[in-house]
Amino acid sequence: MQRVNLSMVSEFVLVGLSDAPEVRFLLFVLFLTIYLATMAGNITILVAISTDTRLHNPMYFFLGNLSLLDILCPTITVPKMLEALLLENKVTSFTGCMFQLFFLIDVVGTEIFLLAVMAYDRYVAICHPLRYMNIVSMKLCAHLAIGTWIVGFFNSLLHTSLIFTLSFCDSNEVDQYYCDIPPMLALSCSPTYSRELVILTVAGVLGSGAFVVTLISYIYILLAILCMNSSESRHKAFSTCGSHLTVVCLFYGTTICTYVRPSSTYSPNQDRIVSMLYGILTPLLNPIIYSLRNKEIKCALRRVISQVRTALARQEHLSRSLVSSGALAIGSALQFD
Repeated sequence: MQRVNLSMVSEFVLVGLSDAPEVRFLLFVLFLTIYLATMAGNITILVAISTDTRLHNPMYFFLGNLSLLDILCPTITVPKMLEALLLENKVTSFTGCMFQLFFLIDVVGTEIFLLAVMAYDRYVAICHPLRYMNIVSMKLCAHLAIGTWIVGFFNSLLHTSLIFTLSFCDSNEVDQYYCDIPPMLALSCSPTYSRELVILTVAGVLGSGAFVVTLISYIYILLAILCMNSSESRHKAFSTCGSHLTVVCLFYGTTICTYVRPSSTYSPNQDRIVSMLYGILTPLLNPIIYSLRNKEIKCALRRVISQVRTALARQEHLSRSLVSSGALAIGSALQFD
């Protein structure tokens, strides 16, 4: 009988980053800047959506979920990468590597299904505008959003169990800056063909299903736009869908290049570049894409910035008042003495 989990490795070493001190420092500054900008952009969109009642509708509810995923995705990988660059600590435990891969696949899978749901939402909004609020109710939105997170969770659970019941006995050096499926399969000393087949089949079925929903939705959207008589209506419809379509193309292109292929084609250098695109740059670009092409988001962001400035001005005025009151009190006390 074949035994599973014959792992003799208790920790992994992430060797996907440069060892040159000057390069490490530059990479640290670069990735820290990107990470902070990503956090700021997506948190700002979440705050704008949650505080502005004009954005309390299905489209922005799903966009809020997307921003949350874009916060989680780099948070899973970037802090450990920054630690490796700054402190030269490239070691991660077996359990830590397992949880990192689990949460990463969970977030990536959830985002694939969420983008399909967002495409369906845009289809109903453009092709059935009069019935939109009746079809895409907030109750349905909640069910769809919860469904994407649940499917992403179980999809990740399956992938993670298939990877970490393999044996790792020859080497513990992961040729990537985080734990991911292709480098872990390449590192294993067990036969991986059957597991790769299951992974590719599951990813193919679920990913193809989400892609088909997205594709069919946009085919109907395109046909509806072409039938519109008003150029203003066509422009409004294109601007509504343009941001989402850009994000879909960017996300699908990078994830397909990373996961939908056998491990025999694994190329560390190429995979590092592709993984940085979807793991670091895509979460940074998503809020930029949506804020630049969406007037409602831009207006909401201006209102949030204005409220923050007002609050800061009030806080500064209060601080000055307290300082003045304190100075007057001290002066009075000195005169009394």
